[in-house]
Amino acid sequence: MSTTAHRPTRDRSRWEAQRSFDELGRPLRELTFCVVDLETTGGSAAAGSMITEIGAVKVRGGEVLGEFQTLVNPHTEIPTFIAVLTGISNSMVHDAPPIESALPAFLDFAEGCVLVAHNAPFDVGFLQHFARQQGRPWPKFEVLDTAKLARRVITRDDAPNCKLSSLAKVFGSTTTPNHRALSDARATVDVLHGLMERLGGLGVHTLEELQTFSARVSTAQRRKRHLAEGLPHSPGVYLFRDDRSRVLYVGTSRDLRTRVRTYFTSSETRTRMGEMVGLAESVTGIECATPLEAEVRELRLIAEHKPKYNRRSRFPEKVHFLKLTREAWPRLSLVRKVLDDDADYLGPFSSKKTAEKCLAALHETFPVRQCSGRLPLTPSRSACVLAEMGRCLSPCDGSTDASTYAAIVRQLRDTLLRSPQEVVEAINQRMTALAERERFEEAGVHRDRLATFVRAAARTQRLSALTRCPEIVAARREDDGRWAVHVVRHGRLAAAGVIPPGADAHQYVRELTASAETVHGAPGPVPAATAEETEKILRWLESPGVRLVDVDGEWICPLGGAARHLALYDAANQSRLSLVPFDEQRLPSPVHRPVR
Repeated sequence: MSTTAHRPTRDRSRWEAQRSFDELGRPLRELTFCVVDLETTGGSAAAGSMITEIGAVKVRGGEVLGEFQTLVNPHTEIPTFIAVLTGISNSMVHDAPPIESALPAFLDFAEGCVLVAHNAPFDVGFLQHFARQQGRPWPKFEVLDTAKLARRVITRDDAPNCKLSSLAKVFGSTTTPNHRALSDARATVDVLHGLMERLGGLGVHTLEELQTFSARVSTAQRRKRHLAEGLPHSPGVYLFRDDRSRVLYVGTSRDLRTRVRTYFTSSETRTRMGEMVGLAESVTGIECATPLEAEVRELRLIAEHKPKYNRRSRFPEKVHFLKLTREAWPRLSLVRKVLDDDADYLGPFSSKKTAEKCLAALHETFPVRQCSGRLPLTPSRSACVLAEMGRCLSPCDGSTDASTYAAIVRQLRDTLLRSPQEVVEAINQRMTALAERERFEEAGVHRDRLATFVRAAARTQRLSALTRCPEIVAARREDDGRWAVHVVRHGRLAAAGVIPPGADAHQYVRELTASAETVHGAPGPVPAATAEETEKILRWLESPGVRLVDVDGEWICPLGGAARHLALYDAANQSRLSLVPFDEQRLPSPVHRPVR
């Protein structure tokens, strides 16, 4: 365990400013908060990930009462990828207590507190999982999520995002988050106090007011509740329009009327939505047969109208692909469109930066040429600097023959289409070597490239598998007992419906299929819809209870495909921080010690 000196002058000043208010409920300055942070071997306890470190700080009235810190022996190997991210190695946790000892010690420390975490569902979810596993009753903690609270308070002018590292800078934290549990917990304490200080000026000085702060709605918003009248209680899409009938915002819901009413009541929490409602003069509802149809229509309408207040899905056409060309000396190229040219493609990528990370990961593994333009069958150019560095086979100056180069290209094509194992192994070895030399920032660059490639390859393989099928008809019994039916053609939703009670199910499906939209396949791995639409369809098709009525073609993904690597690399994506150098000093077992 380690201790730090508290900051009495600064912390008291934050709280003294709030003491003159007439307070109702439980005053924040009188409550004890336990701010906790975890480091883990992965992103999901249910999938087998383990806790490797617990750090917590107990505070009341702006004063630090005590700290808790322990490494935890996960009794499993910590993946290199995670070790690079957190700085916690297998040797560091070898003699640490197991979770069976660490969890009850933490619960004793946190007893009677309001539990606080940055991205609380992640940290609290892990703790609850192991409490259940040990048959230990979970205390009835009230939980505050500083990330959720910050999203209601912090504007783009304050910080580019609500990551812990960004908020620590905004509020002048004296502790820099570094992927170690206690340091991150200390930084979260400063963020919590900073948020409370800011909200104190708005009259928020009890826990109840803090929990419902985002529920504040202006009188002008409440006056527009009549705009929801006339909308049906059914799935669909709603469009807010201004006084010139321009679409301001597009949304979707399983219950149109109920959802639209929340924009005028205490249920709506987003500040920018208040601004949007202030401009709205009408709401149009489009009833849909199923929730999936509503989600798809929402995407299509956003792409069509590009509403100002929709942040996502407005520009599905702005994508990039990686292309493995078909020529005498193939190369990887960054392109904006997929052509019907028999080349192999990876993507789509929503940004050029992401595509470039993926391209770098492939170039690190396969020494294909990186120069642009076509080469003749017998090139006669001079070698580039990459050839001198051993990173290119250099066909341009005859350093390699066609058969050797073709063998490398075959391996690259197999990596794109079937198995990413070569890229995973090559970059993991490089990360391990860099980590051993404590070159963590460089290792982090390779980590990000590898994670980007694995996600892109898995996404492409899943999308192209569905895209290759001319038609899939599937059904699922919904919560109301009725059967929802969807017709999917080349990855695009072509029809949706619900079988009426008492109807002939087979006849209904035949009629729905016959009336479905005609869809022609797109070239390469590109679905006949946007990638986002096809992903929504995939999630529905893979959901529990779905029955395949008919499949035209083969809906298959490679057994050794990239999807099997996703769990590990998505775990690191749970992190709220960028990688920074950290201290790898081993820490002893937990001790509770008040700060003097």
